[in-house]
Amino acid sequence: MVKALVLAPLQNALRVKAAELGFAAVGFAPAADDPVRAARLHEWIDAGFHGSMEWMADRADVRQGPQSMWPEAQSVIAFGMSYAPDVDPLALEGDAEKARISVYAQGRDYHDVVKKALKALARWLVEEGSKVGLEVELKVFVDTAPVMEKPLGQAAGIGWQGKHTNLVSREHGSWLFLGAIYTTLPFAPDVEHDDRCGSCTACQAACPTDAFVEPYRLDARKCISYLTIEHHGPIPEEFREAIGNRIYGCDDCLAVCPWNKFADTAARHRALAPRGELIAPDLAELLALDDAAFRQKFSGSPVKRVGRNRFVRNCLIAAGNSGNPALLPAVEALLQDADDVVAESARWALSRLRGNP
Repeated sequence: MVKALVLAPLQNALRVKAAELGFAAVGFAPAADDPVRAARLHEWIDAGFHGSMEWMADRADVRQGPQSMWPEAQSVIAFGMSYAPDVDPLALEGDAEKARISVYAQGRDYHDVVKKALKALARWLVEEGSKVGLEVELKVFVDTAPVMEKPLGQAAGIGWQGKHTNLVSREHGSWLFLGAIYTTLPFAPDVEHDDRCGSCTACQAACPTDAFVEPYRLDARKCISYLTIEHHGPIPEEFREAIGNRIYGCDDCLAVCPWNKFADTAARHRALAPRGELIAPDLAELLALDDAAFRQKFSGSPVKRVGRNRFVRNCLIAAGNSGNPALLPAVEALLQDADDVVAESARWALSRLRGNP
């Protein structure tokens, strides 16, 4: 009873503190594993839909639920940080000179921004808990640990996992970065969010590569975000034309979600504002990047994680799709690139630009 009396005001104060630190959404859920969520994860992996993301399979037994990772956990605190875009992410579709970088990667690396805020909140929670006689144990997660943030976000009431498999919020649309804190404190859970997708299939129809096996089920091996970020080696030719001018990620299924009409950039964390030079970058300039220039240009950006070779590979696919002969010199300069995948992509792009698809 004493613990319940001090937990309620602490929980309310935590919501306020989370907002002060830039989180647009916060919710609480029990830490117990959910057998339904666990079964869906294993079915998805067994179907091979994770592609070469072997870490999904390697730690599936831990990923399947909070207490599978940490048996002492009692509560999950789920957080959403807005990165709502200023402009339509589809505006550059078909542009022969510009490249498209996913909205989430146009600003600072969200791992750094979200983790910094979560760590500050974790320190606050430990300190505030000690003031009322609570020993607080916790763990902080931002996308780099085997945690299913999206279904946990739904369980905590901050949104629901939409047909595009990402979290959707009634207030923030599809534009939330997710993080979580597991704790030994038994906070009162929020109500799990209802699915509000209804009969809408906009995200399914928008996918350029038909990556959705069915609503709520994605074959990552066909997804442009996977192909341009996670996939090593040559991009399969069957998907190259559909990639268009997308060089890092894809926003199409998120951008068409009707719930985005409620998203407001005023809720966006100030550190996540897009960098001007990444909103509509010039494709010819990107093709000319060597390793040092690439690292300098994308310092502090999530784009940096793919490395120069994979990035230029993506740019060459976009060049081949552009139909823009002005890009020929930049493409030809990469025909003898030291990286075999880059050189192969250059040959493909050159053939396309010369009218030999």
